Amino acid sequence: MRKIVLFIASSLDGYIARSNGEIDWLYTDQNYGYTKFLDSIDTVLMGRKTYEQVLTFGEYPYQEKKSYVFTKNVDFAATFDVEVVTQLESFVNDLRLLEGKNIWLVGGSLLIRDFLNNHLVNELILSVHPLILGEGIPLFANANTTALQLTGCQTYSSGMVQLSYDVAA
Repeated sequence: MRKIVLFIASSLDGYIARSNGEIDWLYTDQNYGYTKFLDSIDTVLMGRKTYEQVLTFGEYPYQEKKSYVFTKNVDFAATFDVEVVTQLESFVNDLRLLEGKNIWLVGGSLLIRDFLNNHLVNELILSVHPLILGEGIPLFANANTTALQLTGCQTYSSGMVQLSYDVAA
């Protein structure tokens, strides 16, 4: 069965974006394992707000991946051959059974909460930036208690730390 991996960055105080959704504070001076991670997945999952934020980056960055956007708005229309999904658990369980590489849960905060609360995340890779934002969109907003097992820790000269966890069964 394919694994769902939450690969995400946060500030030291646990925010994934500023309150307005901006991610201008993310470190881009190194690759930080991003290319290797991208090679390990063939599918991306994201919430509608995250998808709309990604569209502001210019060219859609996941054109070579199968992309799904989750929304409760049945009238939402996506572009770039992205499929819209309105049913979470049954869709994800079926998707995991298909042949392929791992699946990247890109974000955002509400979708992460729903995936965690429905026990749909297998692995978490968190890049913690040495920066305190003070406010913003929290990484784990109202998520249920979830036990994790540390599988790796990578430090970088920038001060960023990348933590890898398996979600305990």
